[in-house]
Amino acid sequence: MRNLNLDQIQTLVAIADLGTFAAAAQALHLAPPTISLHVKELEARLQVALVARGRRQAELTPAGLALVQAGRKLLSASDDLVDLVRRCAAGGGGVVRVGVSAGVGMRRLPLMLDALGRRNPGVELKLEAVGSAEAMLRLQADTLDIGIVASPQPAAARVTLTPWRSDPMVALVPPDWDAPETVTPEWLSTRRWASFAPGTQMHGLIASWFGQAGLNPRPYLALSYPEALKRLAAANQSVAILPLEEVGDEPDRIRPLSPPLMRPMALAYRNAPAPGDAVSAVLEVLAAFAT
Repeated sequence: MRNLNLDQIQTLVAIADLGTFAAAAQALHLAPPTISLHVKELEARLQVALVARGRRQAELTPAGLALVQAGRKLLSASDDLVDLVRRCAAGGGGVVRVGVSAGVGMRRLPLMLDALGRRNPGVELKLEAVGSAEAMLRLQADTLDIGIVASPQPAAARVTLTPWRSDPMVALVPPDWDAPETVTPEWLSTRRWASFAPGTQMHGLIASWFGQAGLNPRPYLALSYPEALKRLAAANQSVAILPLEEVGDEPDRIRPLSPPLMRPMALAYRNAPAPGDAVSAVLEVLAAFAT
């Protein structure tokens, strides 16, 4: 059985992204007949229609959309493989895929990248925004090398979990609000507040914080991105509950929570990376940022 042709898959992805065969041909520097041939050969290989004919815009069939979705992963893996081989041939360390969950210090990540570049210039990080549960699954599937995840996590086969850091959660209050020096569950439950979406670690932490005070208020909004939460507070819409690491330089608007609330995190990685390899090098740099 013949294997799938990555050039043909790349052609189909380009058609999906750009909308027409002509635009795909221009982007890929191929003749239009070659684009048509790639699609026909893919369809013949899979014995299924991938593109709906007879329309000005190239619309993919459900089978075509499924192939594009999975094909993007194949093309990404192919790029990683080529890069790894080139770096190894040049004496480098290769690519390390790191999954980062919501709210993991976007201010801290550039510092970690800089430290890695200075200590191990041959190692490149490929950062992906993934939830903690997905990161654990991808570590088991060998499509991720390291995950910065919420702690605790259920034990998983072939995955090691190491405590990393524990950051305080704070309230970022709107500039025009009259807020107390410390924010309690009782005070916050009577105001508009926003935090991370259900299913995230921080949503559960905040619900437990309210629950310990016998309260169960609903958030004004639940979002997935720290920057969006900060903008809500800046616009005088609601208090934002965030890790201190994510708040930035807003000392006049930061209030500690009472009782205190911490966000624990861990490093997850596949068991026993070889000493001196690229994954070990990244873990060493991450460990230096544990405090």
